[in-house]
Amino acid sequence: MKIKFTLLSLLLLLAIGSFAQQTKRVLFIGNSYTAVNNLPQLVHDVTQSTGDSLVFDSNAPGSCTFQLHSTLALTTSKIMAGNWDRVVLQEQSQVPSFPLSQVQSDCFPYAKRLDSLVHAYNTCAKSLFYMTWGRKNGDAGNCAVWPPVCTYNGMDSLLQMRYRMMADSTAGEVSPVGAVWHYLRTNFPSINLYQADESHPTIEGSYAAACCFYTAIFKKDPNLITYNSSLSTGDAMNIRNAVKLVVFDSLAKWKLLDVKPNASFTTALASGTTIQFVNNSTNATAYYWSFGDGNNSTSPQPNHVYATNGSYTVSLIASSCTGADTSTLSVQVGTTSIALLSTIGLSLSPNPVSTELTISGIGEELIQLKVGDVLGKTYVCPATKTNGSIRMDVSSLPAGVYLLEINYKNLKQFCKFIKQ
Repeated sequence: MKIKFTLLSLLLLLAIGSFAQQTKRVLFIGNSYTAVNNLPQLVHDVTQSTGDSLVFDSNAPGSCTFQLHSTLALTTSKIMAGNWDRVVLQEQSQVPSFPLSQVQSDCFPYAKRLDSLVHAYNTCAKSLFYMTWGRKNGDAGNCAVWPPVCTYNGMDSLLQMRYRMMADSTAGEVSPVGAVWHYLRTNFPSINLYQADESHPTIEGSYAAACCFYTAIFKKDPNLITYNSSLSTGDAMNIRNAVKLVVFDSLAKWKLLDVKPNASFTTALASGTTIQFVNNSTNATAYYWSFGDGNNSTSPQPNHVYATNGSYTVSLIASSCTGADTSTLSVQVGTTSIALLSTIGLSLSPNPVSTELTISGIGEELIQLKVGDVLGKTYVCPATKTNGSIRMDVSSLPAGVYLLEINYKNLKQFCKFIKQ
């Protein structure tokens, strides 16, 4: 019997592919909020229950700050060991909530220093900032000198803001554990997140953090998790739903989307059989060109000389750590020469041009103009002839390189101009 491959089968395969098992390597750098309840192991356990895998290491001495971590040989050596997909960075629990001037001197520079080390030794890694939470009733020890931290809401809002600032300034990501805690405190107050010191997490608090990290690292729905640790089924389910609502449903908010490359390019005739390739790709860090004649290049913006006229299929692969994309165009290489307008007494100005292109030296002779590119696309540009010159409105053209075809005195001439 012959099995039929239906559209439904394709959709099922695509759905299965979106949940393909993954292995990630993650280094946790933090302090007691990371060490209590062995958060890295807890993240491993919830990950394992989904079929995914986590390889991890950590360094989390109590009360350690980013400033101290940046000088610790154990921390820097673990980062420099390389091959990490993510490096989790957790600051001391109070420091990011301090006055901005103090955070700018005592926190932000060292967050950037650690992030720079991550990128120097891990080609495709990102820093994943561990957004912590406000203390249960605010920071009593600093309330007198810094009133904004006198309440949970005041301290928590500052922590959320400052961790997002760190991610923005380093192109890092955020694991918004503090935001998940805030949701749970509001909607499920019976779930006790705090130990008696009103600061460190209970197992419920660490479980919420672990589910948050699973979603932040793997970009997957936390409801795939079946491991409950020592929590009741109801509490574990409510925590996972909270992570879905706060994190998974808003990945872009926390900079957790893996932006894929988009390959795109256009061409222009530079001269003779030399083609200029204009790379319009986005979110890419590397490029591979195949010019259709057996030659290739890794230059971002190459020019290529073809040995013979003809039609060539050119492809560009634009890639980054998140994937690759391909764009293909058919390029026609001809022998039409681009004569200097000065040889027939004409001139163009300005070039490059923003709004209006002036063709001077025409006299009373009939002239016809055509704007296009080597791919054959033409554009309508209004033109007015006055006092021996033509003024052409090019303001509607997208920025790029164009060919102006001029039919003048029974001659056909071409000239390149650049629209800014």
